[in-house]
Amino acid sequence: MNAWYRQLVNAHVRNEVTNAQFNARLQEVRQYEQMLTDEGIVLLKFWIHLSKAGQKQRLRELSSSRKTRWRVTEIDKAGLKHYNKYHNVWEEMLRETSIGAAPWYVVEGTDTNYRNLTVGKILQEAMSKVNAGAKPVPRTVVAPPPSVIGNVALIRRLDLAQKLDERTYERDLAKWQAKLAHLTQRKEFRDRSLIMAFEGSDAAGKGGAIRRVATSLDARQYVIVPVAAPTEEELAQPFLWRFWRQIPARGGITIFDRTWYGRVLVERVEGYCSVSDWMRAYDEINQFEEQLVGAGTVVCKFWLQISKEEQLKRFALREKTAFKRFKITKDDWRNRKKWNAYEQAVADMVDRTSTELAPWTLIEAEDKYFARVKILKSIARQLERALD
Repeated sequence: MNAWYRQLVNAHVRNEVTNAQFNARLQEVRQYEQMLTDEGIVLLKFWIHLSKAGQKQRLRELSSSRKTRWRVTEIDKAGLKHYNKYHNVWEEMLRETSIGAAPWYVVEGTDTNYRNLTVGKILQEAMSKVNAGAKPVPRTVVAPPPSVIGNVALIRRLDLAQKLDERTYERDLAKWQAKLAHLTQRKEFRDRSLIMAFEGSDAAGKGGAIRRVATSLDARQYVIVPVAAPTEEELAQPFLWRFWRQIPARGGITIFDRTWYGRVLVERVEGYCSVSDWMRAYDEINQFEEQLVGAGTVVCKFWLQISKEEQLKRFALREKTAFKRFKITKDDWRNRKKWNAYEQAVADMVDRTSTELAPWTLIEAEDKYFARVKILKSIARQLERALD
């Protein structure tokens, strides 16, 4: 009931958002609904219309009976009082968000029987089409042409030889862990939240880096979300759904070990989704992260990179070490054979989703000491800028 529109409409009527902000939010709603329909959701939107006189009569009837009086709220009374202003906002909302994939159905609500029958017929027709095998027509999304400058250079030109000696590592690790702990305990952080997204080459050291970050934090404040292959329940939802559920509340922190970027990495390279799916995912991800930042979330994204030769050494070490053997699987060896394809996918990912609001930080992870300190330093600095 009321869906995602009511709060926005009320805010505009109460002058809590400007016209420009209202139109920008409507554009976000259009993008959100387009994403839902692209994911195969049948989205039906009904606007049940009442004239000012009809609304006044309906509220009078409800208020006259003790059985229904409770249904009339102060918000309802305010809506009637400011009917004309609401009407203008509703008209703009309907006009701007009635898109081809998700149009509005405006239904006259004065006559109860007519209203119910009309809505029922529309629902029946939509379900009949679905049961008959009708599928939404996918948007045409064309794969981008190869980069003229060769964006894979973003990855290949990283200086993987950077190192820290143990003494410097211990000193800097303690310094930046303390800094991060202090920042997350500041009063200003109570109105913000923090997301850390970790991606990287297999065996690049994500787990060790995450542990060093978590050590800096109050255990009551954060949660680590390891992301594996989607479950049957998750596959039945839009691909971002399982990440929406893990967004932290104000004052909270979520650390993602693998992320929503699987759509443009493993799903792209392994063919688990269509070209159209992973191509439109770039825009959907950028919109998702823009909305997170707009809501006060600080988004830190890390790609940990090692060389192909170093990866082979680490794979071999894992196979020889009993307590590390569980970390190496057949999938790791299979993915290694597609090194170049993954390298290109990573370069495209960074190229298309490193934004001013949510930039990627590329981590030279050949030396684990260097990588861990750089990650902690990056989080602390990004969070400090957001809080000051």
